[in-house]
Amino acid sequence: MNFSDLASQKFLITGAAGLLGRAVAQELLMAGAAVLLVDHNHEALEAFRATLEEADSEAQIECLNLDITNQSECHKIFNDPTINPFGKIDGVIHCAYPRNEDWGTKFQDLKLSSLNENIGMQLGGSLVLAQAALNHFVQSGGGHLILVSSIQGFCAPKFDHYSGTKMVSPIEYSAVKAGLINSVRWLAKYYANKNIRVNCISPGGILDHQPELFLKRYRESCTNFGMLSPQQVAQPIAFLLSSCSSAINGQNIVVDDGWSL
Repeated sequence: MNFSDLASQKFLITGAAGLLGRAVAQELLMAGAAVLLVDHNHEALEAFRATLEEADSEAQIECLNLDITNQSECHKIFNDPTINPFGKIDGVIHCAYPRNEDWGTKFQDLKLSSLNENIGMQLGGSLVLAQAALNHFVQSGGGHLILVSSIQGFCAPKFDHYSGTKMVSPIEYSAVKAGLINSVRWLAKYYANKNIRVNCISPGGILDHQPELFLKRYRESCTNFGMLSPQQVAQPIAFLLSSCSSAINGQNIVVDDGWSL
């Protein structure tokens, strides 16, 4: 699909050095957009920038190394021209996935302090970023926010897929992802009639060196190929940012090869 209308726009991507963030950045750059890449991992971020610039020396790329779970730093992105040379941001794609060292603890062993920290970083951090982005969109005349949920946000895990592997699907993950889906609906309504769109994408599993046993079981629950490539998620995100989706607002777009059917 041709997303040529993105060529004059500027987008901020959190978690830009991660698997999905990198794919989103590449997709938007191919459409001619400018990207502001945000990640807490400075080395990974700079290495990714170098890769992008090597592929296209004229690409418009800026990087920010900061913690998006910090409320003041989130607002600085949009209010401080010394760290955001783009000024007006047309869209924000929130791919960051912060978690603490207890992530993946068995449900029976979970501690409230760890639950609070992980849910606070992921769901609370998403809402803090949304607050800063939407304030910016109100002042600048509009924009588009995309949050990344998951099939686990509206379906229970298929626990048999994980049996015999070291992989887990933490309950915190499901709680956070479900919260994001409903937060998108709330925000889209709250910011109605301001030329603002807030949408959510819920991908299925993204291929990332998972064990063969898991991949085989996962594939049996899908319709055509099983685990997704990052690009198969990034392309629907580009669609949501484009004028092709101008009437889509407050929605959760499921991209999962039929896993949830």
